[in-house]
Amino acid sequence: MDPRARYDALLARHLRRPEGFLGRFVSGRLDRRNHDLIAAAVEALDPAAGSVVADIGFGGGVGLHLLLEAPGVEEAVGIDISSSMLAAARRRFEAELAAGRLRLESGSLEEMPLPDASLDGALTVNTIYFLDDLGAALAELGRVLRPGGRLAIGIGDPDAMAEMPFTAHGFRLRPIAELESAIADSGFHLVEHRRVGGGKVPAHLLLIESSRR
Repeated sequence: MDPRARYDALLARHLRRPEGFLGRFVSGRLDRRNHDLIAAAVEALDPAAGSVVADIGFGGGVGLHLLLEAPGVEEAVGIDISSSMLAAARRRFEAELAAGRLRLESGSLEEMPLPDASLDGALTVNTIYFLDDLGAALAELGRVLRPGGRLAIGIGDPDAMAEMPFTAHGFRLRPIAELESAIADSGFHLVEHRRVGGGKVPAHLLLIESSRR
């Protein structure tokens, strides 16, 4: 493998599961780059007073920060597969954890350590590229969301992402139409699809709602 390919594979690995010093560096850059998309996801959820809302795959933690500041959020829940990201969040949000405003859990979109119908809302940004079975993940999200609960999914534009060399290493770039079809098949209702930002890789934000009552 040539040096560029090795670099791209290493970057892809830490985008999927950031660990150690390099993972913390990558996640910090992602937080800055994705701030507007994550902020738009929090705003789109529009949590009512007393809500419990999760950021799944929170990475560097900017989503947790924004949830803790959002009106209506009584408790934020952070779920991530990375031990480094969980450790960093425990240090960063020590006061919020002690106050009971934040809970951190090790888990993934496919398997969340949460009771049924325990969330009013959830967001996940730049995570679904790493799912082999999108339907299973959506079913798990449907399990943990309360009836009428909302989910905000943020992704980079698939066509633009395909031009990035690191996405050849373990990324699954689903067309938006395929994603919308999977959402409908999983019992969710698409409330809104908006574009966020521009530049080399514009983003899509899909706001969906559980149809369970």
